[in-house]
Amino acid sequence: MTDVRAVPTVQIDEAAVRVSEWRLAPGAVIDWHRHEYPYVVVPMTTGRLASKGRDGEITTELVAGRCYSRPEGVEHEVRNANPFEFVFIEIEIKPRT
Repeated sequence: MTDVRAVPTVQIDEAAVRVSEWRLAPGAVIDWHRHEYPYVVVPMTTGRLASKGRDGEITTELVAGRCYSRPEGVEHEVRNANPFEFVFIEIEIKPRT
């Protein structure tokens, strides 16, 4: 396991949405976290991300520009499983108040 931790660059943080860019060096990890909002991921790179959740670890092949969404409450750790930088945009959808 690597000691490299990924840190997002928040591009927008408004009442309705937060948009963050994630740049993961080879082997970099996004530490265990729980998503407080539903979210959409937009891969900017084609490659593999390994995700470790309560049910184990899976590796997913992502394709640049092919988005996916997840509900709030997802808990996991994410690792770049590529020998190159992996980049994605995360769009969190905040509830209307």
